[in-house]
Amino acid sequence: MSRASDESEADLPGEAPLPGVLPESLRAELIAFRRDLHMHPELGNQEFRTTAAIKKRLEADGLKPRVLASGTGLVCDIGTWDGVRPMLAIRADIDALPIPDAKVNTPYRSTVPDRAHACGHDIHTTVVLGTGLVLAALDRQGLLPHPVRLIFQPAEEVLPGGAADAILGGVLDGVGKIVAVHCDPRVDAGRIGLRVGAITSACDRLEIALAGPGGHTARPHLTTDLVTAAARVVTDVPALLARRIDARAGLAVTWGRIDAGHACNVIPMRAELAGTVRCLDLDAWRDAPDQVHAAIDEIATLHRAKSEITYVRGVPPVVNDAAVTELLREAQTARRGAYSIEDTEQSLGGEDFSWYLEHVPGAMARLGVRTPGSNARLDLHRGDFDADEAAIEVGVELFTAAALLEGHRS
Repeated sequence: MSRASDESEADLPGEAPLPGVLPESLRAELIAFRRDLHMHPELGNQEFRTTAAIKKRLEADGLKPRVLASGTGLVCDIGTWDGVRPMLAIRADIDALPIPDAKVNTPYRSTVPDRAHACGHDIHTTVVLGTGLVLAALDRQGLLPHPVRLIFQPAEEVLPGGAADAILGGVLDGVGKIVAVHCDPRVDAGRIGLRVGAITSACDRLEIALAGPGGHTARPHLTTDLVTAAARVVTDVPALLARRIDARAGLAVTWGRIDAGHACNVIPMRAELAGTVRCLDLDAWRDAPDQVHAAIDEIATLHRAKSEITYVRGVPPVVNDAAVTELLREAQTARRGAYSIEDTEQSLGGEDFSWYLEHVPGAMARLGVRTPGSNARLDLHRGDFDADEAAIEVGVELFTAAALLEGHRS
């Protein structure tokens, strides 16, 4: 995969190419590093091996990473901050998912049962590590115009996300802007997707327990038919919300688990449901708990069931700042040309990068990880997910260009 082409050079007439391209020797090392992470995935707040591996490699380059107070995750500044002008932060998430790796004949498939990097966090981590190493080399040459902070954040997959704890730990102290990438298997490696405004949705967790006296299936009229009540909650709550919340808010309740009963002729005393509440609009997300509670109570009461609702706040939408999105656009254009950027749609997926944006402006780009020409459909959060490792070089050079462009601005 070539770097900036003749077309990209035409986008920057008269300008010398930016330094900070990925050396071939480091590219090979980063691929090996990513494969090691892929073979040893760790769940949120358990990323001790991952944290140690990142720390060791940064320290080998003369840097001084600081492990977060939780014991996993770390931050590392490249260059010395003057305490005045805010830094650009570059964030990676380092945790894996509790699902088995279903890939076959892949030498770097997970060695840990029921654990897999099925969301590409190993790619994110390797990209930010590589960015730090390249920027550190530039700093030693006097070519880094302003310090940059690397954030390796734990527990992105654990609602409400490890970002909130990292922020409380001070990772944004001295930071004025923040950027990140997220793997996108719908976009070819070598390309990125950008969007101003909301690029992900809010995501909350919903758990419901319905209770009743139980009884014989021959006499449902004498008891509370919890199986029917649960079925009505499954179908009627989303339908009811669709008529009470502006459709443009994109609020969706989707169920992932339902459990009720043990015998075909016994009406159970308890039924449990669990799912997610996702929302495209920030204001509607803020009102969602009250609206969802009211709808569940209404349906449960109609069927004479008592409801116990656990609504766990997750994350708000990631809302990309226009100026920071433009910084990423300029950086990618400088590296690979404007043709390597595509507009991306808002996803219903959640991302705790949004918590950083409650404090500082920032932007997340979609990092293409699909092998060009491939017809494979390897979606995120699937056990067979994998990424074209050429994306590592693209991510590193995107971030190094962003750091240099931002650093030269007053």
